[in-house]
Amino acid sequence: MRSGLAQTIQRSMANITVPNTPLNTNSKAIPLLGFGTAEYPFGSSDSVKECLLNAIRLGYRHFDSAALYQSEQPLGEAVAEALELGLVNSREELFITTKLWCSDAHGDRVVPALQTSLKNLGLEYVDLYLVHWPVCVKAGEYELPVKKEDLLPFDYEGVWKAMEECQQLGLAKSIGVSNFSCKKLEKLLSISEIPPAVNQVEVNPLWQQLKLRQFCNEKGIHITAYSPLGAKGTLWGSDRVMESEVLQEIAKAKGKTLAQVCLRWAYEQGVSVLAKSFNTERMKENRDIFDWSLSRDELNKISQIPQKKGFPGVEFVSPDGPYKSTEELWDGEI
Repeated sequence: MRSGLAQTIQRSMANITVPNTPLNTNSKAIPLLGFGTAEYPFGSSDSVKECLLNAIRLGYRHFDSAALYQSEQPLGEAVAEALELGLVNSREELFITTKLWCSDAHGDRVVPALQTSLKNLGLEYVDLYLVHWPVCVKAGEYELPVKKEDLLPFDYEGVWKAMEECQQLGLAKSIGVSNFSCKKLEKLLSISEIPPAVNQVEVNPLWQQLKLRQFCNEKGIHITAYSPLGAKGTLWGSDRVMESEVLQEIAKAKGKTLAQVCLRWAYEQGVSVLAKSFNTERMKENRDIFDWSLSRDELNKISQIPQKKGFPGVEFVSPDGPYKSTEELWDGEI
């Protein structure tokens, strides 16, 4: 039986209100700060559930998962325990995203893949379901890197029609994509009945994505930023963001961490941003970005940082595959 004191302490720890923004559907608004669940190697930690439960205690309500990450089950367990402990009053207070992996990017596998994810999560629906990459591989493995001999052409119509079915069935409140260029989004918009609500892509001060952000803004597609700190220590990341002298100088002058400067910058661009740390102190720091701002001079300095993409996706490029080069994968947006 929970004590009133325990509930008071739990709620006082979460005394942070994260702003949100509506999506192009009539579904729940997306919180502009989310919590990433991808660790690398995938599934390498036994403490994911406790870390996610701690994140809920600290006020995080938006959680980003994927079939690839092996984080759906611990996230579902954390949600169930949070409800049991009274950390949240209902499932409706949480915004849960998961993603379709490339090996399920076949028209007939999309709905069953989401049903499997929902079973892992212990949920009746997700708030957002994303196509993880505009990439298809032979059905079977959930792995990154993928086997290049298994790469197949991506079936836009078949996959997106099945994604639309996921929303029509109520299994996903909104649907979207990840790692799509402007050209690929245009192709998707030309065939869709339900347009993508979100494009989740790499965005940080060293890869600002101005063209893509402007395009998505014009089309009513919300951008969620992954790797806002550069994802140091992962297959898809580097240490360039955390070692940027410009960002280090701004952080020192403001009395903030470099991570806070990056997250605040992303927030000021009007995108939602996914922070991932299983360290409690950094989890607290990462959420404390809403009661201060960057100056015009600081924003100008950040805008002049030389640009370089952190994760070009060479794992999906092959002389014998649909994408012969990273230029083709990103349609020149690299």
